[in-house]
Amino acid sequence: MTTEQMTGAQALVRALENVGVDTVFGIPGGAILPAYDPLFDSQKLRHILVRHEQGAGHAAQGYAMVTGKVGVCMATSGPGATNLVTAISDAYMDSVPMVAITGQVASGFIGTDAFQEADIAGITMPITKHNFLVTDAADISRTIAEAFHIASTGRPGPVLVDIAKDALQAITTFEWPVTMQLPGYRPVTRPHSKQVREAARLISEAERPV
Repeated sequence: MTTEQMTGAQALVRALENVGVDTVFGIPGGAILPAYDPLFDSQKLRHILVRHEQGAGHAAQGYAMVTGKVGVCMATSGPGATNLVTAISDAYMDSVPMVAITGQVASGFIGTDAFQEADIAGITMPITKHNFLVTDAADISRTIAEAFHIASTGRPGPVLVDIAKDALQAITTFEWPVTMQLPGYRPVTRPHSKQVREAARLISEAERPV
């Protein structure tokens, strides 16, 4: 097991490296900015700067569909995060594995209508497989591991990880591998035979199958 002292932002980047991420699409901004220094220092991660956060989300979708890996997009709090909503919804409807990482205002300001604060976890709840609000740096690495597991198993889909700025800046003990805590997550992996037969019947009777 690897154990090391680092900031929450460094733990985020290290966790992304450890789950096999090689490309991140995003735009820097105030709340997510602490993550960008270790991101640019990484020898394993490539960051692609987009012109709009929605483009980052759709690029992550395209990356996931082409490579079969989990797509990753990153945005800051408030308007940056809400600009991802269309892409997250599209990934949910199309069963595309994607992890959206957003910065959030410092934990002490959450719920106070602070500058560039938006309840992105609440906003995206109907259009994600699951989402997380992280306010403790010690939870970052485990949350990233859980997010990628959820996004890529069962019926694939998007997962949101919203991280408070002070959690990114705090010093924590990074440990890897982590023990995931998902007691209620039991994805269905075996198809329903009757539904499969019905789908096959409909396809065979279709005049213009796509």
